[in-house]
Amino acid sequence: MIVAFSVSPLGIGESVGESVAEAVRVVRESGLPNRTDAMFTSVEGEWDEVMDVVKRAVEAVAAHSPRVSLVLKADIREGVTDGLTSKVETVERHLRTDS
Repeated sequence: MIVAFSVSPLGIGESVGESVAEAVRVVRESGLPNRTDAMFTSVEGEWDEVMDVVKRAVEAVAAHSPRVSLVLKADIREGVTDGLTSKVETVERHLRTDS
């Protein structure tokens, strides 16, 4: 499964980078395949391990904030591994052949 999520502190002002960095640190230290971009962090693994990482990332942000916002989207597909890479490679392949 791949989960794309965004966790953000609320009520601490406009600058949230430090708190978000703590959440990303949790993901990166998990050892699961992951990617972070300007809007979401995606993490890939089995249900329990991915949801545990999301929970710990939320807790990391909650340690700095009285309120936390979480947006989560999941692609649940049995038997698929390396989806973070293969899904992007498929799109890129189509872009090359469509040109």
